[in-house]
Amino acid sequence: MTLDPDICYRAVESRDARFDGRFFTAVLTTGVYCRPVCPARTPQQKNVRFYSCAAAAEQDGFRPCMRCRPETSPGTPAWAGTSATVARALRLISEGALDDGGVDDLAGRLGVTARHLRRLFDEHVGASPLAVARARRVHFAKTLLDGTGLPITEIALTSGFSSIRRFNAAFLDTFGQAPSQVRRTKRADAAHTRGILDLKLTYRPPMAWNATLGFLSARAIHGVEEVTEKEYRRAVSIDGASGIVTVAHSAADNSIRVRLPLSLSQHARVIADRVRRLFDLGADPAVINRSLHTDPMLATLVRTFPGLRVPGAWDPFETSVRVILGQQITVKAARTLATRIAEKYGTPLTGEPSARSFPGPDRLRRARLEILGVIGSRSKAIRRFASMVDDGKIRLDGSVELDELTGALEAMPGIGPWTSQAIAMRACGEPDAFPAADLGALHAAKRIDLSITNPKQLTARAEAWRPWRAYGLMHLWNSLSSEGEKQ
Repeated sequence: MTLDPDICYRAVESRDARFDGRFFTAVLTTGVYCRPVCPARTPQQKNVRFYSCAAAAEQDGFRPCMRCRPETSPGTPAWAGTSATVARALRLISEGALDDGGVDDLAGRLGVTARHLRRLFDEHVGASPLAVARARRVHFAKTLLDGTGLPITEIALTSGFSSIRRFNAAFLDTFGQAPSQVRRTKRADAAHTRGILDLKLTYRPPMAWNATLGFLSARAIHGVEEVTEKEYRRAVSIDGASGIVTVAHSAADNSIRVRLPLSLSQHARVIADRVRRLFDLGADPAVINRSLHTDPMLATLVRTFPGLRVPGAWDPFETSVRVILGQQITVKAARTLATRIAEKYGTPLTGEPSARSFPGPDRLRRARLEILGVIGSRSKAIRRFASMVDDGKIRLDGSVELDELTGALEAMPGIGPWTSQAIAMRACGEPDAFPAADLGALHAAKRIDLSITNPKQLTARAEAWRPWRAYGLMHLWNSLSSEGEKQ
């Protein structure tokens, strides 16, 4: 990715928070790289070099600044480059694709050669896939060292390192100190004695937190999720470990706080990544709003909710089933059916009898959903979809391009363009997905612009929103006053 040195340096001089996470400044005289908001004295421009991501700076031998802590900055948006393949690769890497496998395996999942993938990363990221994966692991480990009381060995494994030796070597190479030297003992011990992990995930402001909670509240599956005025709570079960995860907003420092019990500590990185996807923490509102604000139909909505996100999926399969259930019925009715499915086929959490995890595709591929009130055609569609996901014929991990994914979904009886686009939008995090036939969106658009009377006209209007059509749709949905509106 090409960075303009003059623009970057002016941002560093002003410590403009809007550039936080967009690039990093490496100082040649100290061997350290910093965030644009670092409070340290600004170095001379001749002594700095700019990088689009932390991994690129580390690949060239620079260490993270211990004062501004680059590992705590908002992540570089996955779509900041121009390559969709890189965006999908970054998502897979964040989910641990290179923890056990190699670049060849990752490239195979993306349908490209390893050589081509390395070339794309060099062009758009400035670092190799392995360097990106290593930086993500060691930075998450630093977060756990600073904020939890977990033993260092457990932190190494939780962060994706196969051994404590590899972890110590990577940490020393990155930070210039051993893990034990940088641990903040007092804070870590306090968190540990409470029996919880308290993770801090940053985002680029603004954040329309209440709007996001409202969206999730209307769709919350009873027993699986709970949304209060200030928090999102969820029953989580991963590889036999279970507990309740709580997510809250901290507007003072532009962060999301995630609390999880120690029983889930070994899955902290997985949980953090799921929270990032669910609350769309990688979004860059400034970039998105510049595009949407050019349309008079959206301009007022964008000004009113400048930090509106596209809620993603904690579990892509669960969200996809929820979308299929929502065909041609209200949000409330679909939530009722999803709750019945969870109660019938979900698994209760140990020690939490009223909480349960949503059933996976192996449970629903033969489920008799008709007895729960799901109509026959929709029950068949869900069973067929579950079978395809369970057999690996439908992939919801972000490795498949939008057109390929929607094509595969629409080839299945009972799934049309509205459903496939809604699944791509929420379950797979596609920022340009657009279910144009959505009745709620069409109704909202009509109220603003009387000239829009059908999905074809709305689709044509939304061309100007690319590649952020999903965000434009969210603004239309958010403008609806009634929960019962079709969304």
